[in-house]
Amino acid sequence: MSHRLLFVGPPGAGKGTQAERLAANHGLLHLSTGDLLRAEVKAGSELGKEAEAVMNRGELVSDALVLAIVRSRLQSHSGGWLLDGFPRNLAQAEALDALLSELNQPLQSVLLMELDDDELVQRLLARGRADDNEEVIRHRLSVYREQTAPLINHYEQRGQLKRVVSTGTIEAVAEQITAALA
Repeated sequence: MSHRLLFVGPPGAGKGTQAERLAANHGLLHLSTGDLLRAEVKAGSELGKEAEAVMNRGELVSDALVLAIVRSRLQSHSGGWLLDGFPRNLAQAEALDALLSELNQPLQSVLLMELDDDELVQRLLARGRADDNEEVIRHRLSVYREQTAPLINHYEQRGQLKRVVSTGTIEAVAEQITAALA
């Protein structure tokens, strides 16, 4: 499988778990933007230093910086890849489209992992993060839906969107993903 994929979905839908699993099983490069940023910071690269300064100020890393990091990983990679955590909105998707076109690595599929809000809340509460309570989680889900609705529509109109309902065991969801990509 030499896919070029995006994983999209609300917090708690299992994107990270399934992305890691799919990448490992099919030899795909797994690009989690959060992990990439942390790796660049740890490596002390120029991009990492820039990202660290922004994060230390408590600000969000710019789209341009995230794209530069994604570019640095993809331009030296010729196989399949899976991008998790980016893009999160339509502007980011359009910027990513331009980058992928420039690199001649067009996106093939977008996996949208969906789950009922009540189940997402329960999953996120079970993670036990100190700053997570039901009100905060429901707000995060609301922001997610507001920002990603146009993104989902964008990929749906292009015929690239594949929906997966993230209920059941990790294995059951993985089987749905495999079927969606077949």
